[in-house]
Amino acid sequence: MTEINQEMSRDEKHKLQDAEIRETLGHIKHKILVMSGKGGVGKSSVAAYLSVVLAGRGFKVGLMDVDLHGPSIPRMLGLKGDIQPSSQPGKAIPVHFSPNLLVISIESLMGENKDAATIWRGPLKIGVIRQFISDMEWPPLDYLVVDSPPGTGDEPLTVAQTIPDAKAIVVTTPQEISLADVRKSINFCRQVHMKILGIVENMSGMLCPHCGKEINLFGIQGGEMLARKENLAFLGRLPLDPEIVRQGDTGDVSALTGGDLPFHKAFNELVDQVVSLTQQTADTRISERKSSGESVSRTPEASGENKVVFAIPLAEGKLCAHFGHCEQFALIETVQGKIKDTRMHTPPAHEPGVLPRWLHDLGVQVIIAGGMGSRAQQLFEENGIKVITGAPMGSPESLVNQYHADMLVTGDNVCDH
Repeated sequence: MTEINQEMSRDEKHKLQDAEIRETLGHIKHKILVMSGKGGVGKSSVAAYLSVVLAGRGFKVGLMDVDLHGPSIPRMLGLKGDIQPSSQPGKAIPVHFSPNLLVISIESLMGENKDAATIWRGPLKIGVIRQFISDMEWPPLDYLVVDSPPGTGDEPLTVAQTIPDAKAIVVTTPQEISLADVRKSINFCRQVHMKILGIVENMSGMLCPHCGKEINLFGIQGGEMLARKENLAFLGRLPLDPEIVRQGDTGDVSALTGGDLPFHKAFNELVDQVVSLTQQTADTRISERKSSGESVSRTPEASGENKVVFAIPLAEGKLCAHFGHCEQFALIETVQGKIKDTRMHTPPAHEPGVLPRWLHDLGVQVIIAGGMGSRAQQLFEENGIKVITGAPMGSPESLVNQYHADMLVTGDNVCDH
């Protein structure tokens, strides 16, 4: 009996963590996995510098280093601090690199012994990556950039399974031995149905410091030709620059935000591509849903109030497709767009006029529903409660976060009668 209770306890914890992960991912617009089939191609540099430049342009960015055996992000950015406990129980705050950039890495959890080896098997690594998402107090973000270790093992697979809408940037050098491994990364992404934003060709030529002539140490245009062959976007060629290498060793990123180094220009052009492609993907998704008869719910001016109370009808913990069949209501209170409290309420008998008065007395201002009859909608509106129908299946926290981020995409009212 004790073993059964322990097993149930583990299952409950796993479900709770799943809910926390969904809630966190619900207020992150774009998730990018930077990966490569081969080590030593500058993958971590691309992830770190991409995050720094995006943050410098005013985007809210999170950088998550899931290279658990060889974390290098903190040293490349010159981060010295450790994560701090949050005021929320069981939560922690990632390390601040800048006002717009938060970073989490296993190195930030090691205390003073930063050179300790992490000798972990797959299940433990999977658990740590999930905790990086669920146990960190991530604010609403424009981008979450994930630096993955080389290969197609536990870490990138866990990211693909935990963050199903993540998109990959694949990093390579021009040489064939790197391209062979990168082709495996491309096939991995296709097998797990992860969209590939594009390919980056790193260490692509070096200017001789004496004569200024370009030296192609690792070949030329290998990544560009691979992108063309695989029908993928080519994000750009990054030159090998000794000054960038030196700055990376000292945690200096000043070359990314100014100066006339060729690397600076090339990298900023790469970021232009990433921003354009992610925005294009978001616009395409909304356009496709609109053209199929769906509508995109935008937060009304009233949602700018300090406090908004939402009611979400639930069945088995998720949005109930038919309002009249719900088992419980999740009442979620938000202040300035952030969830402050969630409470479960069992509704009274579903009789005409009862639920509108009951929810009004509980202070509800907005209902997010799958489907609701027109008469019921009228009764709620008469009680001063806004009704949104056609919402997608999901956790109540995720739906509320999407609403506040103006990203709640709604479809048909499934029980309009």
